[in-house]
Amino acid sequence: MPKKLSFEDLVAEKEKEAEDVENIELEDMYDLIIPPGTPSYIIYDLVEEFNLEPVDRRVKVNIVDCDERDVLALRGQLEDVQEAEQILYRELKAWAEDQE
Repeated sequence: MPKKLSFEDLVAEKEKEAEDVENIELEDMYDLIIPPGTPSYIIYDLVEEFNLEPVDRRVKVNIVDCDERDVLALRGQLEDVQEAEQILYRELKAWAEDQE
């Protein structure tokens, strides 16, 4: 007796296809973790200038205990992420010096 396809079968198939596409799309992408407390204008500038995608990341943070937290990351091609990283730290340094 042939198997009847159900709506759940179709949903499961589409979800699997979406996961496969997502894995392929992320293959050449890199994330730049944004330190908590970074001024928003710096983040906006990096997103606009380098065409990076803001994403949430869950990372382990060792302060007192090892804890997982959601942090902001900017995702893009390696060259763009590396350039954005240099500008991020230069801007953070300038911002910190202005706060003194």
